[in-house]
Amino acid sequence: MTTWLVTGGAGYIGSHVTRALLAAGEGVVVVDDLSTGAKDRLPDGVPVEIAKVHDRAVVEQLIRTHHVGGVIHIAAKKRVGESVERPTWYYEENLEGLRTLLDVAVAEGVDKFVFSSSAAVYGEVDVDLVTEQTECTPASPYGETKLVGEWMIKGVARARQLAGQDFGYANLRYFNVAGAGAPELGDPVALNLIPMVFEKLEAGQHPLIFGDDYASPDGTCVRDYIHVADLAEAHVAAALRLVRDPGTALTLNLGTGTGASVKEVITTILDHTGIDLPPVIVPRRPGDPARLVASADLARAELGWSAQRDLAEMISSAWAGWRLRHGG
Repeated sequence: MTTWLVTGGAGYIGSHVTRALLAAGEGVVVVDDLSTGAKDRLPDGVPVEIAKVHDRAVVEQLIRTHHVGGVIHIAAKKRVGESVERPTWYYEENLEGLRTLLDVAVAEGVDKFVFSSSAAVYGEVDVDLVTEQTECTPASPYGETKLVGEWMIKGVARARQLAGQDFGYANLRYFNVAGAGAPELGDPVALNLIPMVFEKLEAGQHPLIFGDDYASPDGTCVRDYIHVADLAEAHVAAALRLVRDPGTALTLNLGTGTGASVKEVITTILDHTGIDLPPVIVPRRPGDPARLVASADLARAELGWSAQRDLAEMISSAWAGWRLRHGG
């Protein structure tokens, strides 16, 4: 058994990863500033420290006290629009926090690192399926912090290798995460399409579609949606791979390999909820590519993992979580 320090472990994605690790028989300790997380997402008995990963002394103490062998770094600021408005703050929050974490990990002999990256590293692409070899041209400071974060981790691994020591890593590029493993773990914040539609419906308003003149079958943007429980299982697979192979150096897409259009997602939501508020078409948003769908072949080959849950399950589980957290 390895004990993993999960940063952001009380958040939407982090709480799913924490539970998946425990289910796999791994140890977990959490650090989270609770800016978006909540302690009630964590199972009883999981040690949690309320702090930022920037706090070197706290991270050192957690690693030493709990004999941490690996880090799963999920904590980050992730609002694309906010990153455009406050770029230097995003660099401070995401990159300085990661730098501190890497420094402490190396100093304390922690040699396994799983990093939450993002499809935002690719920017506006024009390909049918995005592979890990697709050129990275991030279109926001948020995407830049994720790409530079990957570079930082690779640099640390290279330095450790030159010193004759292992530092295994897996950079996991998330596509559109949705759903809930349990209602109490649902995403409470309307930052992504599915909860944004829920928010509109709950307010008695028509959901919005930003442009219906894209080069797609129904004219709306196509995205790759992955269930958060599948995503969590991918983290466990990556963590266990690092235990088996200390020299692992992976950068992987986490998606399903299939796309769903905005119109398809909203139609599925309306069908599931029984709410009759058809979407309204409004002008495009700048920077939205017509299609962003992952090739998941490399993750399957390297981790023996593939997504199992479909869009209907994402929406039904997300709706149950939304209603629980919003009093429905």
